[in-house]
Amino acid sequence: MGFADQRFNVNLSILFTELPLLERPAAAAAAGFTAVELWWPWIDSPTPEQSELDALKRALEDAGVQLTGLNFYAGQLPGPDRGALSIPGEESERFRANIDVAADFAQSVGATALNALYGNRVEGVDPAQQDALALENLVLAARAADRIGAVLLIEALNQPESPLYPLVSTPAAVEVVDKVNAASGLGNARFLMDLYHLSMNGEELPSVIERFAAKTGHVQIADNPGRGAPGTGTLPLEDLLDQLRKSGYDGWVGLEYKPGDRPSAEAFDWLPRAAR
Repeated sequence: MGFADQRFNVNLSILFTELPLLERPAAAAAAGFTAVELWWPWIDSPTPEQSELDALKRALEDAGVQLTGLNFYAGQLPGPDRGALSIPGEESERFRANIDVAADFAQSVGATALNALYGNRVEGVDPAQQDALALENLVLAARAADRIGAVLLIEALNQPESPLYPLVSTPAAVEVVDKVNAASGLGNARFLMDLYHLSMNGEELPSVIERFAAKTGHVQIADNPGRGAPGTGTLPLEDLLDQLRKSGYDGWVGLEYKPGDRPSAEAFDWLPRAAR
């Protein structure tokens, strides 16, 4: 087994960001990839003009790459925010306004996974109030994902880099997955297993895979320390991905790492071109 046995896509919100958004799909294709994923690209607008959505769709189609996953609106990301759906007031409303826009765009390009970042804790707001709002909004998102035949992803981040984010362990995120599935009755919420974030939290990754591979809807990787390409840190990513395959995970593996001090196109030397 090994890296050649995986299906990799490139996250165009962290790689190829030296290029304008509409040039990134072609750059990924030129690097040998056939699939990409994105955070919500319009960080200031949950409801961009249709012309902007159409332009991104054309860029994907012209490049011949498949968008496999898309984040819902998540506030200023990259930036201080880590999602909007549990933030009372305007941000929650912006998330709700985005739900059908994101789902409809995903459907138009054939994406089958929608990632909903939970949002930071807000000083002075009861966490229980935020959690109730989050569940309500996640059920709405699950229904939208179900409408287009997609899964809803819920992700654990890491506490050192996201100290206000409440889902900073696999069990915490999976608990939310289970609550959403119970509340919606749809069963389409899944765990997004980001091996970099989990390693930053000090989790025992082989144990996480053994326990939670069956509830995992998507995997993302970066090495640690540094959040760079595989081989720049100390994580045994090849072994961990092999374990995931043996545990039954056969989905995409998102490359969500920083290219370092080089162009993104040069950040894939760890992966033979034939395996991209």
